[in-house]
Amino acid sequence: MNLFQLRAFDAVVREGSFTRAAERLCISQPAVTGHVKALEEHYQVRLLRRSARQVEPTELGRSLAAISHQLFALAEKAEDLLDTSQALEAGRLDLAADSPHLVMPLLARMRERYPGVAINLRLGNTQETLAALNGERVDLALVSDIPPRTGLHLMPLGATRLCLLLPAGHPWVGRRKALALNELRGQVLLQREPGSLTRRTFERACAAQELELRAALELNSREAVIEAVAAGLGVSILYAQEVPRDPRVAALPLKGEGLESRHFLACLDSYAALRVVKAFYEVAGDQVPGLPSPPAPLPEG
Repeated sequence: MNLFQLRAFDAVVREGSFTRAAERLCISQPAVTGHVKALEEHYQVRLLRRSARQVEPTELGRSLAAISHQLFALAEKAEDLLDTSQALEAGRLDLAADSPHLVMPLLARMRERYPGVAINLRLGNTQETLAALNGERVDLALVSDIPPRTGLHLMPLGATRLCLLLPAGHPWVGRRKALALNELRGQVLLQREPGSLTRRTFERACAAQELELRAALELNSREAVIEAVAAGLGVSILYAQEVPRDPRVAALPLKGEGLESRHFLACLDSYAALRVVKAFYEVAGDQVPGLPSPPAPLPEG
């Protein structure tokens, strides 16, 4: 088997794109296409379904990807083992995060300590971040409210709480110190998309109080939410650490249970031994006092 062809196929499945696979492998997009085509023609099989918008593995492709992911993870481990006597002066870290406000300070510390490591950051909502982690498209992820399971290494990074974001001229600003969820009845509510942790946490808290609050407008990013609130379109829900320093908006704490989310640094077993992953865990451990630096496996069950 031609490993160059297999690596090109593996990269396309990880990235979901021939273009991004080429960037990952530092070769041209036609070269990636040629490698995958040669692999399919040699074995007279179809491994990928191509469309104008996306590339997806066939059933056979998914089975092959499960093997190739393990194969190249082992190759990276072997390379890492051979480099253990050297300082971490080079390398690449693929990282996904559902909170830019939490991940950016960690990236700054990582860059300060290991300036030779190239970092590729993917930002998305919690579902997208989990998909990147579970699909082995990244080495590790900063993700919120992830359930523990065997084969997953978790480091807690703390918790954040939801608050209400309002236009600066709203009557509550300067008059109220905190609000209960039921006081939001009658307000024009702006919400994030269904895959957003912000929305899921808020709706879960409302459900616990048997409170139904429907969104008047749905927006697919926190930046869009902030701009919509600043424009006076309504009020919205945001994590306290995400409130911008913007005179057009103000924030009020929300009272009640179930309005917090816990944040974790997570990686799969197959990546926990990589030096660059261990280095990032060490950086995160330094940022969060009292936590162990290296990832530790969860107990069975």
